[in-house]
Amino acid sequence: MARQERAIRTRRTILEAAAAVFDERGYTSATIGEILERAGVTKGALYFHFGSKEELALGVFEEQLAISLPPQSSKLQELVDSGLVLALRLRTEPLVRASVGLALDQGALGLDRTPAFGMWIDQTTRQLAEAKARGELLPHVDATETAELLVASFSGVQLLSQLRCQRQDLEHRVVVLFQHMLPGVAVPAVLARLDISPDRAGRLLAEEREDREEREERTVAEAEAG
Repeated sequence: MARQERAIRTRRTILEAAAAVFDERGYTSATIGEILERAGVTKGALYFHFGSKEELALGVFEEQLAISLPPQSSKLQELVDSGLVLALRLRTEPLVRASVGLALDQGALGLDRTPAFGMWIDQTTRQLAEAKARGELLPHVDATETAELLVASFSGVQLLSQLRCQRQDLEHRVVVLFQHMLPGVAVPAVLARLDISPDRAGRLLAEEREDREEREERTVAEAEAG
């Protein structure tokens, strides 16, 4: 159990180092040597977890999607929460910045081969499909088309924010995006209950981190007891 915990931590260290290098230099210019130096691990440790630079890039993107937020009574609220938290993490976490940069870099992995945008769209489609099944969306809304539009719009908004002010106003811009888009897809009763306030992301992320730390502490305690 302790060995498994060390492996999890090593993998996370490698991903964070790779994300920082990708964010600073881009996928094409980044080298395995730079990532090894930043992570402070051996080449063997890196290749135990990731077989190539491409696998590292995909691991960075998957890590960005892996966050587990508290469930809500409304599936559409959960979708909004995902967007608000992503905006905050983009501004504050290199790993998340790198994942979005990789997704937008057509020369990085080749959009015909990488599942980056596909994973993002699929996750959003599932959330919208669940919301529609529960009667939260207007009858005309197509989950897949709306997911593609939302992902494309978010990508453009974050890019504009990056160019204008290094994403310092990104949460505000994402709130504006939701304010314009949601009335076209949500039924009025659900729309009236949605919380899209800019400070919501901070509260949700703090709760998620507290839950994650408690889980990690339990894992370590179980390993030491074993």
